[in-house]
Amino acid sequence: MSATDTTALLDYAPIPDAAFGPALNEQGYYVGRVERNLYWITDGTYQCAFLTTSDGVVVLDAPPTIGGNIQRAVDEIAAANGVSNKVNYLIYSHHHADHVGAASLFDKNVTRIGHEETRNLLVRDDDSARPPNEETFQDRRTLEIGGERIDLAWHGANHSPDNIIIHLPDHDTLMLIDIVNPGWAPIYLSNLTEDIPGYLEAPANALAYPWKHFIGGHNGRLGTRDDVTLHQQYMADIADNSRKAIDSVDPTPYFVKYGPNVWAALKGYLDEIAATAAAPVVEKYTGVIAAADVFTESTTFHVMQSIRLDLGHGSQVHP
Repeated sequence: MSATDTTALLDYAPIPDAAFGPALNEQGYYVGRVERNLYWITDGTYQCAFLTTSDGVVVLDAPPTIGGNIQRAVDEIAAANGVSNKVNYLIYSHHHADHVGAASLFDKNVTRIGHEETRNLLVRDDDSARPPNEETFQDRRTLEIGGERIDLAWHGANHSPDNIIIHLPDHDTLMLIDIVNPGWAPIYLSNLTEDIPGYLEAPANALAYPWKHFIGGHNGRLGTRDDVTLHQQYMADIADNSRKAIDSVDPTPYFVKYGPNVWAALKGYLDEIAATAAAPVVEKYTGVIAAADVFTESTTFHVMQSIRLDLGHGSQVHP
């Protein structure tokens, strides 16, 4: 059998060692203690968590890529500690299928909890894999389950309209999905974010809480406050360079070249802005944040467009 030819594919910078998490087991997952009776699970790409309590297990998100390994991880920990493995509660961070698409694996009598907009969106999507949460809240809700406290908070739209903070103060842990990928750059378009101003604000909201451990929903390791601060600076550099590029890149050559094909002209112009803004960020963060050379330009394009369209930077009114 001939080897697959990869010579035409791009080469990227090596991944920093600090970006990697623990090794997976034979079933393709890792489960580890965060603090006391709070545990996290990863398959190397996605993450979720669970809390063992005297009132059963509370699962925080249910990514389909982890799927049945969520219950296997719960069973493993429950057996080791002599506690119940029955999942009685499931908390949704937000409605996206890649984070709660295994929700239907759990008993229909499980109490599902999430933001009111999460329920609205899940009802709209009508996906049998994601049963809508029956219990909702608007801005804040504190849960007391089996003697454990879980604080839920919505600070406004960010990655999605319904994405919430899950704070476990007695476990020194905060969970905020699809904002910071600890050790890694955001993927396409700022983690496929719907609201860039809210996305840029989200790290400050997270850092306002007291916590030590961060569960970001992606990649293979837990995060720290330093990870969130680093991401915050990375995004600030992208925004700052985007403003400078909007002010400095000349659109004239593109509109002269393409004439009536205004979409071609606009594409060339906006792509140059994004490339110009991204270049110094790629140089600064390559080797610091994994895949900074892979996705920074895509994220920069999205941030730059938000700066133009949401904030009006560079907008000119015809006299």
